[in-house]
Amino acid sequence: MNQIIKSSELTSLVGRELEPSSWFEITQERVDQFADATNDHQFIHIDADKAARTPFGGTIAHGFLTLSLLSFLTVEKAPTIEGLVMAINYGSDKVRFLQPVRVGSRIRAHQKYLEVTERNPGQWLVKALVTMEIENQPKPAMVAETLSIFVVK
Repeated sequence: MNQIIKSSELTSLVGRELEPSSWFEITQERVDQFADATNDHQFIHIDADKAARTPFGGTIAHGFLTLSLLSFLTVEKAPTIEGLVMAINYGSDKVRFLQPVRVGSRIRAHQKYLEVTERNPGQWLVKALVTMEIENQPKPAMVAETLSIFVVK
């Protein structure tokens, strides 16, 4: 079970690295569904034969698919905030895709809170550094500075 905290305790998390998420497998089915949802059907994502002849050696996930999984993966180990009404993605200050994620690979998210600011009463802006690790790879898939707004009652 996640740690339960009051919104006033959010600032105590600055500088703290949370436990990494569980591993999550990137399947060809998920990549194909993302390609359909975004109309990005570049062969490196959906054509195993052509992609095998590239330096990637096979199909890879879209970078934005990896980015889109941050919300799902980071919430797993994040503390539960008492009175949370909603959490809103506010954007990113920086996103870098450092290594492609091969289909069949497993990824997990590491996050560290960098800044926490109460913008308005009951509205907290949280900036986090998130690193997407690829299992058995020395280099991460992605590093991002994400922004979220937590609205509490």
